[in-house]
Amino acid sequence: MEGNVADFSGTWKMKSSENFEELLKALGVNVFLRKIAVAAASKPSVEITQQGETLSIQTSTSVRTTHVSFTVGQSFNETTVDGRPCTSFPKWETDRKITCEQTLQKGEGPTTSWTRELTNGGELILTMTAGDVVCTRVYERE
Repeated sequence: MEGNVADFSGTWKMKSSENFEELLKALGVNVFLRKIAVAAASKPSVEITQQGETLSIQTSTSVRTTHVSFTVGQSFNETTVDGRPCTSFPKWETDRKITCEQTLQKGEGPTTSWTRELTNGGELILTMTAGDVVCTRVYERE
């Protein structure tokens, strides 16, 4: 799909977040760590660089910085939002939306996935799913 796909590049700041604590709860994160994570992740800065179908995403909060690079259509290793190693497979759902299924490398837990989509209004919508709980975060370019 390269050539016709949206450009996710830029520095993004979060505008809104729904169900993040509920997502962590569905993943079995204890209440103490949930409160820390929710406070830390309330103002994340996300920097995305993109070359064709390869994306590099750095997310910085007051507590930690995570970095992931992947090429759409190729599986890669990352960690779930609660830190468990998984194999992820991103694919284009549309030319403006990437969906990614995650498979735990060991142990058990709810099925997890994420999507990133650019809206016509220029917002980036990130959804993270754990079982039947969906967290939606909306970002705008800085």
